[in-house]
Amino acid sequence: MSASNYLEDALLNAVLRNTPYTSTANVYIAFFTANPGEDGAGAEVTGGSYARTAIAFGAPSNGVCLNSAQIVSPTATVSWGVVTHFGVMDAATAGALLYYAALDTQRTVGVGVAILIPAEGISITLT
Repeated sequence: MSASNYLEDALLNAVLRNTPYTSTANVYIAFFTANPGEDGAGAEVTGGSYARTAIAFGAPSNGVCLNSAQIVSPTATVSWGVVTHFGVMDAATAGALLYYAALDTQRTVGVGVAILIPAEGISITLT
């Protein structure tokens, strides 16, 4: 996964400039039909019962954090199109992109379909 410009700047400021960074109580997965890129400007899915889903992460080990539980998106009530990327966001709506990556396999999400990501299916590494 790649860090967003927002998060990179926040971490550098916190570590090197003593500028406080306040993390949020929860983080959420967002799905995109285009690469959000470092600035978070990709096309996030909208409509058809779409909503970001809260993600729980386990404690880091050797610089790696994994999601600790399966993630299940809401079930689409209209086609969401081809979902190509996902992001970790700091809010249930709006907010800032923290991390993003391409899905291992793009998914066409039609009516009645939900996206499932298994526990430990998301790996965030600081390098």
